[in-house]
Amino acid sequence: MEKYIGRVVEIIYLGRDNRITQRCIEVREVQDRIVKAFCLQRRAPRVFRIENILAMQPVESRVS
Repeated sequence: MEKYIGRVVEIIYLGRDNRITQRCIEVREVQDRIVKAFCLQRRAPRVFRIENILAMQPVESRVS
């Protein structure tokens, strides 16, 4: 996950309420099995547990 610091990735995440969400995040920091990121959907900083990230893929930037 460290290789994605500074990049936008799309994740499928299992929240603490056992709901599955899909969101795009900009990874800011990875430390102690925690990902600190900026959630583009909520437009706010968020913290994610690595073990609750069910799937992840980098978002390719579009060049016009």
